[in-house]
Amino acid sequence: MTAFPAPRPAQRPQVQINSTDPLLRGRQRGEQLGASLASGFEVYERFFSLGGLAPAQIRSMAEQALEDVNNFAPQLAQEILGTAQGAGLEPWQVGALNARTEILAASKTTGPGECSTIVRTAGTAQTPEIFGVQTWDWHVELAEFWHTQQVAGAAHSFAGITEHGILSKIGINDAGLALHFNILGHEDDGVGGIPMHVLSAYVLQNAGSTAEAVELVRSAPIKSSGSFALFDEHSATLLDMTPHGVFEVPQLQAGLHLRTNHFLTEEPKAKEKNWLYQPDSSQRFDFLAQRLSQNLPQSASQVFDSMLTAPGEPAVTCVPDMALPMGQRWASLATVILEPAARTARVLDGTPAEGETRPWYTLDA
Repeated sequence: MTAFPAPRPAQRPQVQINSTDPLLRGRQRGEQLGASLASGFEVYERFFSLGGLAPAQIRSMAEQALEDVNNFAPQLAQEILGTAQGAGLEPWQVGALNARTEILAASKTTGPGECSTIVRTAGTAQTPEIFGVQTWDWHVELAEFWHTQQVAGAAHSFAGITEHGILSKIGINDAGLALHFNILGHEDDGVGGIPMHVLSAYVLQNAGSTAEAVELVRSAPIKSSGSFALFDEHSATLLDMTPHGVFEVPQLQAGLHLRTNHFLTEEPKAKEKNWLYQPDSSQRFDFLAQRLSQNLPQSASQVFDSMLTAPGEPAVTCVPDMALPMGQRWASLATVILEPAARTARVLDGTPAEGETRPWYTLDA
């Protein structure tokens, strides 16, 4: 692997939130992130513009997203409002960040790759040991604009990582419910319903088990697509979530779920945006499937090691090509290990290849 070419902070922001009042939870988030939240929004404005979206379109879609969140989960709308107040931004700007996946789906933005996730059930049927590992791959220009977080005050506290201003991404809660998050692409994706990142917060705040999490996802008005890998101490499931329904994905093999960025169930494939993540997604999936079948990992550290890739191999460990234009410089910004039995998220501020040289953060839910 070549050296990571972009600057990253020596100390990642570690946001601590604790209030039963959702508006105050948001204010705490916005105040702790401060001016860096506004800087992150400015980077997203550039991505939206590169995708052909005018400022008025962005604001309209963000305001629609806020209305939809308020209709479904008003406490989360209050958190977004509080975040804007704490950071000195307009509510629609923080709304745009939380709906960034849905807004980008309406743009002309394209990219070669995204995230890889492995969830493994080891141990025995009587005493299973379940853990997950994910590389979070995103635009290198946003390497400065994400943080770890520990959030308390709702029905369940949770910990994990997310981008500045966004309520949640990858995390685990105090009931041991873990959530990995991959983006998918469907032709009918758009703004409307609850944004995927807000849905992540809704699940982590309210679900006490894998089964409860799946039920909450099925209850949500979803108008975009994505995948949650949901697991607790006893069970795991992988979902294809689409504007036309939620579909459970079969295991790759007994005790193993694997996800990149294409649909793994039949019905959504008919309207998949194949041009968005292919062939990269299938190449990463097939590479990992073959590697895992040869040596099925028995621990989180072995899963982590299986995600190391070298030049010439599919980019599970993703280093950006800075010769490419903005919008095509994809990078593994973080690597996250979730362990339900311990209620912990272990976060590497870097690619799997940087496990011995970059900071690690251990977060308790």
